[in-house]
Amino acid sequence: MIFKTNFLLLSMAIMLFFSSCAKELEEYNKPAIYWYTKIVESIADANLEKADGYYSSLQGEHIGSPLLQEATLILAISHMYYKEYLLSEHFLNEYIKRYANPNEKEAAEFMKIKAKYMALPNPRRDQALMKDAIIEGEKFKKNYPHSMYYSVVDTMITRLYMGEASLNESIASLYDRIDKYKSARYYRNIKPQAWINWNNVDRAKDVWYRAPFEGDGRGSWYGFLIPDTKSVVSRNSISDDSAIKETLDTDASDDIGGKKQRDTQKEFQETQNKTNGY
Repeated sequence: MIFKTNFLLLSMAIMLFFSSCAKELEEYNKPAIYWYTKIVESIADANLEKADGYYSSLQGEHIGSPLLQEATLILAISHMYYKEYLLSEHFLNEYIKRYANPNEKEAAEFMKIKAKYMALPNPRRDQALMKDAIIEGEKFKKNYPHSMYYSVVDTMITRLYMGEASLNESIASLYDRIDKYKSARYYRNIKPQAWINWNNVDRAKDVWYRAPFEGDGRGSWYGFLIPDTKSVVSRNSISDDSAIKETLDTDASDDIGGKKQRDTQKEFQETQNKTNGY
């Protein structure tokens, strides 16, 4: 009885395996409209990973199909809708490079900047992505000075500049806390925004469940646990110019004292050698 049961289960497993393989083998060498329909159905089911797979099949089997242009733009918009901004930017780059005419390129470039901007939901993060978004925005303003999207892009760039300045100020404040004043001055001198009065600015805040683990450079909830001394990291750091001068003077004094000591030892050794020779 046990043998029959095991044999039956094994037979069912083998049948399921081969039926699934047969189903997968059927999914190739299809007309372009088949893959396009599958992409749309997968997006409607919110299965973008499957839609990307069908897009690869459409692109691989029908590289010259006019449906490929529409599918690329549909996937770019769908990924942006589901907040997958980097994938959206990937499809927009593909659309701009291969399909867009001058009028369509302007709208696609705007969507690309929007994707970069929306990919920055958390404050004080993603410095590289922030810089890339600013560069792309400035390029858009230069290439399309009369665009209907110009004011929107200008607003996004202004906010990104403020975010970049706020990030640098947070880093500078952190260096102030650990007595690294030269490093703090360095970050405050990176694209300084003199028109911003930081005392009147409400800095970006994290959501409540992330806030205890984030910081803005000004302080931390666990600050009372840290001794009021220089940290291990900044123990040997130089705080100001007077400390630099004092350090140099000390090093010079040590060098002079060491030289005198070496001369004295040399004279003593020569006297000992003469004494032993007599």
